[in-house]
Parts: sequence; structure tokens; C-alpha cells
Amino acid sequence: MAHVYVIHENSDWTKPLLRELTERETPHREWFLDRGIVDFENPPPEGVFYNRMSASSHTRGHRFSPELTKAVLLWLESHGRRVINDSRAMSLEIDKTGQYAALSAYGVPTPRTIAAVGRESILEAAAAIPAARILTKHNRAGKGLGVRLFENRDALSSYVFGDDFADPIDGITLVQEFIEAPDQTIRRLEFVSGKFLYAVQVDTSAGFELCPADTCQPGDAFCPVGSTERPKFEILDGFDHPLIRPLEKFLAEQGMKVAAVEIIEDAAGRAYAYDVNINTNYNAEAEARAGQSGMGAIADFLSEELSHVRSGELREVCALS
Repeated sequence: MAHVYVIHENSDWTKPLLRELTERETPHREWFLDRGIVDFENPPPEGVFYNRMSASSHTRGHRFSPELTKAVLLWLESHGRRVINDSRAMSLEIDKTGQYAALSAYGVPTPRTIAAVGRESILEAAAAIPAARILTKHNRAGKGLGVRLFENRDALSSYVFGDDFADPIDGITLVQEFIEAPDQTIRRLEFVSGKFLYAVQVDTSAGFELCPADTCQPGDAFCPVGSTERPKFEILDGFDHPLIRPLEKFLAEQGMKVAAVEIIEDAAGRAYAYDVNINTNYNAEAEARAGQSGMGAIADFLSEELSHVRSGELREVCALS
């Protein structure tokens, strides 16, 4: 019998989805990928294969999980299996330079960004960006890891040639103009089944590690009783934006059925997309307040996809009988 296979390397992030699939009585299995072999001549099982592999897997000791996942996805695709977030999506998940190039092709603005390999090259890249304040980030990261803001070139130089400098896992540091949002927020646009689901506003005043999953939160991420401060994550009711339609087209043509795209607006109201994630997570507190369920929407989508696969299996049996 065909199943939904959930490909991942972090069980904490997968539990909410598995609960939703169980509630729907959708047959499913976890596929934890951190080592193994891929035999292209051996056919894979029937089913729907949902890729939730993360760019930050190396921070959990799974250095080569994305590379193994890419091979597995190519194997599945070569045998005609239904893959959600396919090998094209996997390539972009671990390559922000690829994301920016692809987004630009769909008319989606991105911040001025230069890729650099080598410490001297990082300073050279910074000199080519006219903005006074710049960010550095890892080309392959996740969770906002490696993102640093520098007020001037001297501070950047001290970091680059200091003991705290962290080499990116793929060797590529991105040097990027800092887009300053007047209210210190970004918006994370969530897409399921290739369609816009909702937008969550994220308060960045405390830093750039913006993972919304509950397991990412260091304690209570929300206001204490009596506080007038806003929550870190807040789903926006009735949100619409001119970038939603171009992003839906971008996701469809890049093999991404489930994804999140982070955007930021400057003081003039210009919007930029700066990060795309296929391993999307949701904040339970924000969803409870808004009456939304991202994982529920994904479970509905996967269950429907599985019903199509199983209907195809049934037609084949009938044709042979």
C-alpha cells in the first residue's frame, strides 16, 4: 500500500506533521536521511515523498544529509514517483545565490548581494556596496545562523580577521546591503500546495534567528503579563501583497509545493525577498491566536496527493484483472 514518506533529519520539527497525518488516518512513514546508499536500478516504493530536508542540518551533526537527499530525490524522480519539493527545490534550499538568481528572473527584488570566498574577498565585496550598514550571512545556513550586522567597515574587518569569524559550511559568505524596516519586522509568507496560505509578521528587534518552530524558542517568545510589547510571531489577518503572485509562479516552476519566503520592506515601502525555505515550520502560539494550522494544511495536501497515487494504483490493478 502506498504511503506518505516524510524525508527529514530533525524529528522535533516533524512531530507536528506526523500528528496531523495520524489524525487523518493517512498512512505515512518517516524517512530520516543522514546516511545510506541510493541504488538507481532498484525501484522505490509507491507513495508520495515529501522533502523536508533542512539547510541547517550540519548544525545537528548531519553534514551530508542534503547531498544524500538530492540523490534520493533524483532516484525517486527517475522512477516517476510523486515528489513534493523536488531536486530543483533541494538545490535552492542550500544555495541562497541560486535563490536570488531565480527570484530575479521572476521580477522579485532581492537586496544587493555579493558572494565572497576568502576573508580578503569579503572586505572587497563590502567596499563595492554603497550602503553604510551591511549584513554578512552564510550562503548555506538556516534559522538565521551566521547573520551579522555591521555598522561600518572597521567593525566588519575586525570580525573577518578575528577569532569569532565562522567559516560557512560551503565556503561562501554573502555580503549584503542592510534593508532597514522602520518597525523592525519582516514578513514570512507561507505557501502550501503552491498557493499562499498566510503571512506571519516576525519581530527582529532581538536578532535574526527567526525559526518559528516551538523547539527553536529559548523560553517564552511572547509578552509577559501586563507587557505592551508585541509578540515575536503574529499572523496577519487578510494579508495581501503584490509579490504573492510572482512568488507563486516562482515556486511552481522551481518544484516547491510547500515553502516559506521571507520579505522585508524599507522606509519607502519597497519590498525585497531575501530567503526561501522548503523546510517550513510554524509557530503554535501564533497559529492558535489566529485559528490557523500550517501543518494541518500540509497534511490535507499530502493526504489528497496520496489519494491520487492510490487511485492510479487501483486503475492499474483493474486494467490487469
